[in-house]
Amino acid sequence: MPPHAFKAMILAAGEGRRMRPLTDHTPKPLLKVGGKPLIHWQIERLRGAGFRQLVINHAHLGQQLEAALGDGAGLDVAIAWSREPEPLESAGGIATALPLLGDAPFAVTNGDVYVDYDYARLLPVLHEMAGNPEHLAHLVLVDNPPHHPGGDFSLDQGRVSDPPTHAAGRYTLPASAAIARNSLPGSPP
Repeated sequence: MPPHAFKAMILAAGEGRRMRPLTDHTPKPLLKVGGKPLIHWQIERLRGAGFRQLVINHAHLGQQLEAALGDGAGLDVAIAWSREPEPLESAGGIATALPLLGDAPFAVTNGDVYVDYDYARLLPVLHEMAGNPEHLAHLVLVDNPPHHPGGDFSLDQGRVSDPPTHAAGRYTLPASAAIARNSLPGSPP
């Protein structure tokens, strides 16, 4: 797929606490799965969907990420780095990176997971969001996996709604979303 103007952000600032002791000295996105670092799988999928401009945030052992990936040229992408003195959680990390992301809607995914998702499916959503200021976000949800039966969100007629008190009707956010800049704290009105 040819490149397009939309950017993607990879969240890579977490400490990877559940993977200790492996993450005591290696950031979780650099842990190898299937012979290569987790973040390489994400970058390859994003590049395959035409995302060539990436923003990656980091905090925990972030210099290792920068040393491993550099400016992205070796992976046929351009990487801009959003450095955090300490992890800011997802929304804080995204808000901090806004100056690097520009004014257009963008895709967001995690750098420390493997997902079998075709990011090209987000392109029509991003185009629609660019022309519709009321469309603030699009979440990619999956059925709750056995290890996360309570899920993250519930849906009501295709829109995120207040979660029910039981797991039925709830879904899990595995790693991906499309976000409009004006939906985040710190965005200009």
